[in-house]
Amino acid sequence: MVTLDSVIQLIQTHGLLLLAPLSVLEGPIVTVIAGYLASLGLLNTAGALAVVVAGDLVGDALLYLAGRKGIKCLPQRWRDRLGLNADRVEALKGHFGARGGRTLVIGKLTHSAGAAILVAAGAARMPAGAFLWWNLIATLPKSAAFLALGYAFGAAYSQIDLWIFRVSFVLLALLLAGGVVWWRQRRRVSR
Repeated sequence: MVTLDSVIQLIQTHGLLLLAPLSVLEGPIVTVIAGYLASLGLLNTAGALAVVVAGDLVGDALLYLAGRKGIKCLPQRWRDRLGLNADRVEALKGHFGARGGRTLVIGKLTHSAGAAILVAAGAARMPAGAFLWWNLIATLPKSAAFLALGYAFGAAYSQIDLWIFRVSFVLLALLLAGGVVWWRQRRRVSR
C-alpha cells in the first residue's frame, strides 16, 4: 500500500512529472501535498496548480467517457437493474441540458458525489466542451483552495486527509438523505 509519506518522497524526487498522474488518480490530498512541498520550495506553486488542475480535468474526462461509452457495454439486465432505461436516459439528458453546469459544479465541490455525477454527465451525452468548461470553473477554486491549505498547513497532511474523508462522508450522507426525502415526496405526489 502506498502511504502519504511515500507519495511525498516520490513527488520530492520526481517533481511535477509524477504529480501529474497522481493528481489524475487522487486529487485533493495530492494537491494538499503539492502545496506543502511548494511551501518548502520543492515545487513551483504556479506549476503545481497548473498540473493538479490539468490532472483533475483528465480524471473527470475519463469518468465522463466511462459514462458516455460504458453504458453501451453494460448488459441489458444490468442497465435494467440500474434503472438505465430509455426514458431515464432521456430524462438525464434533459436535466444535463438544462442544469448540467450547476449539477457539475455541485458535484465537484461536494467531492463525494462527484464521480457519479461525472459518469451521469457522460451517460446524458452532455456536450464535451460544456462539460470541460463547467469542470474547469469548479476545479480552479477547489484546486487553489487545497493547494493553499497545503501551503499553509501541509505539515498536518495526515490530519487533513482524515478531515477530507470525514467531510466527504458527511456530505455524501446528507446527499443520500436528501435524495431519499426527494424520492419519497415524489412518490407521494405521483400517487
